[in-house]
Amino acid sequence: MSDTQQANSVQPRKRRGAELVLLVLALGVAVGAYAVVGVAVTGHISSQIVSYALGLVLLVGIAHLVVRFRAPYADPILLPCVVLLNGLGLALIHRLDLSKVKAAQDAGEAMPRVDAPAQLTWTAVGVAAFIAMLLLVRDHRWLQRATYTALFAGVALLLLPLVPGIGVRFQGAQIWVRFAGLSFQPGEVAKMLLIVFFAGYLVVKKEALALAGRRFLGLDLPRGRDLGPILAAWFISLAILVFQRDLGTAVLFFGVFVIMLYVATERPGWLFLGGTMFVGGAWFAYIAATQLHISQFSHIANRVNAWLHPFDPANANGAYQIIQSLYGFAYGGLLGRGLGEGHPTLVPLAKSDFIAAVIGEELGLTGLMAILLLYGVIVERGLRTALVCRDQYGKLLAIGVASVFAIQVFVVIGGVTKLIPLTGLTTPFLSYGGSSLVANWALVALMLRISDFARRPAAVLPPAPTEDALTQVVVVRR
Repeated sequence: MSDTQQANSVQPRKRRGAELVLLVLALGVAVGAYAVVGVAVTGHISSQIVSYALGLVLLVGIAHLVVRFRAPYADPILLPCVVLLNGLGLALIHRLDLSKVKAAQDAGEAMPRVDAPAQLTWTAVGVAAFIAMLLLVRDHRWLQRATYTALFAGVALLLLPLVPGIGVRFQGAQIWVRFAGLSFQPGEVAKMLLIVFFAGYLVVKKEALALAGRRFLGLDLPRGRDLGPILAAWFISLAILVFQRDLGTAVLFFGVFVIMLYVATERPGWLFLGGTMFVGGAWFAYIAATQLHISQFSHIANRVNAWLHPFDPANANGAYQIIQSLYGFAYGGLLGRGLGEGHPTLVPLAKSDFIAAVIGEELGLTGLMAILLLYGVIVERGLRTALVCRDQYGKLLAIGVASVFAIQVFVVIGGVTKLIPLTGLTTPFLSYGGSSLVANWALVALMLRISDFARRPAAVLPPAPTEDALTQVVVVRR
């Protein structure tokens, strides 16, 4: 067997057929959940089930065809996991809509706004962003050329909510922009741009940042002259915390940078230093709010107090959400009350920040663990992609995307279950909201593009010419 034949025999399979089968299963679960909540709440299947199912199947089918023809070697598990999470999120939002409508009818009040159709529309926009990312970014290495452009664009988007006239404060956080009647959260797009910058910067500077300085407790700490990047990330995170009062984005931004810095340099000292700076910053913010009475940090003190003492009457306003969430988890128990059989509308902002509480009440601890396993699969496939990727830039991009999902899910589920203080982030693909959904679909497309490059068989060079082939016989006729 020749070298070319051997190379062809070990080529990785495209596995698009396996992806299609998993997508069919995911769509079946999503549409089935949508039908079940209608029967449980109203006693009959919703009249919108056909249009919902056709719309979701059409969107997923187009996304699958684009992956099949434009990224044939991409990971076959990522897209089905995302579709399942997005579909379940739509079913849960529809379930909350039905409860609101039923309560309004019983009370003789005006019909409230329903959000499931809007979420399906945002899903279509997210799939469009997914397709655009795969079609426009043919090679993820092209993004390295825009390293500093991504930095300036990301910082501009982070500062956009502070611009008078378009910035909107909601629930105490200045993270929204309202323009032409539409609300948008620019920080969701900024996180993707900042990942592109972090990866491009660390690829170039990793050798200098990997140099060891002083040794402390068995760890080689970085040199003082190399602390500029992590100090800049720390100060930017504090600025977000102070001026935008957004704890979640600050934690996500700083955590992703520290993880990517550690992966690029392979120095545990950066993790130690980053963790120390995070703890120091959190302690300073709490002290500034409770003892120095600096109003810019008051939201930090409120959330910490609600976390430590949720049943204290002094924290009645700030802890009401977490108390109702804990009651919902207790009511759901191990297996849950069943879709449509609980009372999740008692939890404020159940469609967005506390949608995990809806899962815990109606699907129980078992259902919540299944959802966490789906997120774990997404993160694991991202880390696997980073391991097999052949270029350092792609490795760091994949690590950055996987870290975004891992940190975001941890801080959201941790806050809802009272493991850590609430941060205000949304649960990826499940929570109601267009900005987060569209940005996360684009991040998944970027991960699939890197995965396609990593799993695609390397080009096989033609065999070297033999000595006989290099000899040419020239016949001279006289």
